[in-house]
Amino acid sequence: MMLQGKMVSWSAVLAVLLAMLSEAGAFYLPGVAPRKYRTGERMRVKVNTLTSDLTPLQFDYYNIPFCEPRGGEKELAENLGEVLAGERTETSAYKLHTNMTRLCKVACRKRWTPKAVREFRDFAGANFRANMRLDNLPGAELVVFRDQRGEEFVSYRLGYPLAEPFGRNASNFYVNNHLRITIRYHDVNTKGTRMEKIEEPGVLIVGFELKAMSIDHKFPGKWNPNCAYNNSCTLSTCSTTRGPQPNAPKLRLLSNKQPMDIIWTYDVLWVHSDVKWASRWDVYLQMQWQDDEIHWFSIVNSSVILLFLSGMVAMIMLRILRKDLYRYNQLETSEEAREEAREETGWKLISGDVFRPPKYAALLAVYIGTGVQVLGMSMFTIGFAVLGFLSPSNRGSLLL
Repeated sequence: MMLQGKMVSWSAVLAVLLAMLSEAGAFYLPGVAPRKYRTGERMRVKVNTLTSDLTPLQFDYYNIPFCEPRGGEKELAENLGEVLAGERTETSAYKLHTNMTRLCKVACRKRWTPKAVREFRDFAGANFRANMRLDNLPGAELVVFRDQRGEEFVSYRLGYPLAEPFGRNASNFYVNNHLRITIRYHDVNTKGTRMEKIEEPGVLIVGFELKAMSIDHKFPGKWNPNCAYNNSCTLSTCSTTRGPQPNAPKLRLLSNKQPMDIIWTYDVLWVHSDVKWASRWDVYLQMQWQDDEIHWFSIVNSSVILLFLSGMVAMIMLRILRKDLYRYNQLETSEEAREEAREETGWKLISGDVFRPPKYAALLAVYIGTGVQVLGMSMFTIGFAVLGFLSPSNRGSLLL
């Protein structure tokens, strides 16, 4: 009877605990599971670091005085792999809503100091590009490349250029202050199918294209600083119904000693696509990467440094060995003098330490085994990454 009473009491406690679990939380890895957006739902565009083909260094997006979101930019959470890769993700001033096309939306009007103009000229001269993300999909620019045979082909390139050079002088640039954002989406319509009661309809993002251009915006009357927040800005060079004027003048970057006012605008275009969500990364995997030269230069540079240091160590070791051999050959013929010299000079001085068993031999064996295991797993991971088994949507997964 006592045992039966204890079982009843434990059952009651378990029933109370289960009753307290009214709801449960879950999460998904961005880019791994599809994310559907409802019509009119606000979407968050993230900005990344500034990158260039000429240097492996990366800079923060807001090192250039771009438009900040209302309340200031905020740094978003990243995984350890992104931190080790030098990536930094922040909020942006671009406002997007699902299936809502917008033309000539004003992000802000910024006044650049001569220092900001000089810094922007340095970034533009180094061919830096701004990177953005939407639904964990990096923004890419549709460009025309030319292969070694002179044939042209169309491909994508990550990010968009900060400026457009002109003239013979390499320091003359047009500021790309207008951004056309094209979002390719795939409809998920389950009405009339067996999945109607299980899966909700929505929109899947399968493409994120960027195209930057330069426009010297003009506006009538006096500028209202708050018009960007209430969508009341009026520009004579950009219409909210027809878009930018084809013959609009470009915004030229002034000299380093003059301040300048820049109006930042953007378009949002929604284009239906038949590409499935599982195939949206195919375009990025097949694009012509422009930073291969940097990687090959780094590999060759590291290999040359390794060979140089190895050669220096080998030369030092050979000189020491030759010196010891010479001293051994110059010893006296008597056996006692030879034995005395052997005990005091040369590699005999460390013979006792070389053959002495180490302390905590078991712990040393564990450390060696762990190091071999980590080395083996690293080689396997690099091999799988080369073969393409790692998903590019998991940013920083290779470093983890």
